[in-house]
Amino acid sequence: MREGQAGTVDQQAKALAELTTLLAHELATPVDDLVQQFVMQMLGDARPLGVLFYGSGLRGGVGEDTLLDFYIIVDRQTDWPRSFLARQCNALLPPNVEYHEQRVNGRGMRAKVAILTLAQFRRLTGFATYDTTLWARFSQPSRLVWAKDAQAAGRIGACIVQAHVTAARWAAILGPEQGSPAAFWEALYANTYAAELRVEKSGRSGSIVEAWPQRYAMLLQPCWALARVSVVQAGANLRPILSLQEREAGKQAWALRVALGRPLNVLRLVKAAFTFSGGARYAAWKIRRHSGVTIEVSAFAEKHPLLAAPPVLFRLWRRGIFRRR
Repeated sequence: MREGQAGTVDQQAKALAELTTLLAHELATPVDDLVQQFVMQMLGDARPLGVLFYGSGLRGGVGEDTLLDFYIIVDRQTDWPRSFLARQCNALLPPNVEYHEQRVNGRGMRAKVAILTLAQFRRLTGFATYDTTLWARFSQPSRLVWAKDAQAAGRIGACIVQAHVTAARWAAILGPEQGSPAAFWEALYANTYAAELRVEKSGRSGSIVEAWPQRYAMLLQPCWALARVSVVQAGANLRPILSLQEREAGKQAWALRVALGRPLNVLRLVKAAFTFSGGARYAAWKIRRHSGVTIEVSAFAEKHPLLAAPPVLFRLWRRGIFRRR
């Protein structure tokens, strides 16, 4: 049995260098040429800090019906073309989501695109945030398919590193007292899905880890070192050293995030109805998919989604969507 300490300056520096190298290589891994061309056409003359690609298109490849997933990271809200109202909404309740279609080499392709400033990305991948979605999403594989320059790539990469450290710290709190690296990551993702307005197939959290088992095994200990979580290793199993008080405080903090998770996601879905083209139908589809509530999109809602939103919110409240489950 071997115990690892995570607190010295040398160990912190070594862990940061190791994790930064691993994730920089992952972010720079080439993607399908169709994805690269889609991004270049979508950007046009806009020059954000960078574009991150993640999700099912990255995991399973680009099929005929694939909805690509991107995050566009900007320095200022005005760095991405959209209305004043959309920029203000993004400042208050990030991220905004847009729907984009492009023809690439004669093939129709579509994408869901979220926009964040770098400051928002940094805040939402930190441990103190009450929103679990960003750090959970970007503790999974992603690709930086476009960057303004090396400095921008480095600043975005630092947020990706932070997302992994945040995720690993929560994995230590929410995972088993002792287990394999996969067991900690699977417990983490099971808890993050439960905290969001998401309906996923049984075993979804396990399938994420199973797709890249070596990746998650390599990342856990350097992440724990940066999160100042010491670990005892016994063969293939790991045991994070947390006091009873630390674990209890962590679980209480997580309970608060669970309580806030569903209302935050519902509010984002409703906000989506008036911050991007086709948003009313997209939001209705998302609500039905993730909550089971069918929302009929009337002609009035298409033209005036903000005015149509209060009855939708009331109906969701009556169905108990805002209440913790």
